[in-house]
Amino acid sequence: MRIRPVGAHALLLDCTAPADTPEAVADIPEAALVEAWRAELWRRRERGDLIAAEIVPAARTVLLDGLPDPTTTAEQLTRWAPAVTTATIRPNQADADADADADADADADADADAHGKDHAKAEAHAKAEAHAKADAHAHSAATGDGADGAADVDVPVIFDGPDLPAVAEHWGVDVPAVRHRLTITRFRVAFCGFAPGFPYLTGLPTELALPRLATPRPRVPAGSVALAGPYAGIYPGASPGGWLLVGRTDLVLFDVAADPPARLGPGTTVRMVAA
Repeated sequence: MRIRPVGAHALLLDCTAPADTPEAVADIPEAALVEAWRAELWRRRERGDLIAAEIVPAARTVLLDGLPDPTTTAEQLTRWAPAVTTATIRPNQADADADADADADADADADADAHGKDHAKAEAHAKAEAHAKADAHAHSAATGDGADGAADVDVPVIFDGPDLPAVAEHWGVDVPAVRHRLTITRFRVAFCGFAPGFPYLTGLPTELALPRLATPRPRVPAGSVALAGPYAGIYPGASPGGWLLVGRTDLVLFDVAADPPARLGPGTTVRMVAA
């Protein structure tokens, strides 16, 4: 993990592994580490531990913008890094670390206000409630429920893409097996990019990563469901593209009049349902 300053009020968290990274950490997929950081930073911001106007995940980085004090935030990120790594390698251990973190926060508050025991107890109680809410939020994210309790987003897909046979050949299976794999996979939006509302979906095993087309198509229809590298994606509008097309959906992914405009934002869990 490397932290890079960006302008006066932003930091870029680089999740690529340096050459001297321990093997256990180096083996973590970058997309998984980005998602772990996104979840932790959202949790920290919800608790009030982090002040950031924007938290923007990408393929290998997370951008934090609108920071009042980037230097202090960089120090916080360094302290939180071990917990994020543990959450990625051993998810169950992460819960124990979060509880220990809560206890440490409560102890620090008590020490800082030794002459105000009643106040310290009240503050510790409030923090415990905040931790409980944060844990509930983290659990809901892990189980496919969003912060508002919403379930996975079902995306109805007609699997008739012209590149289905090529995907099947790459995977060493037949076309029905490709459809089956895509419908049983629980995807998560790692980040949005390329075009407004275009979701990069993680969830496929790394060994199923696919090459892009040697020559991109000049026009890919809106709603096209596609695969490239370790990601699945859905084109929100017609555009050029070099991903392998496996299907199409009528779901509207980007609407400037909606709030938020992007239907599938970072952290959203997605299931493809055969239409």
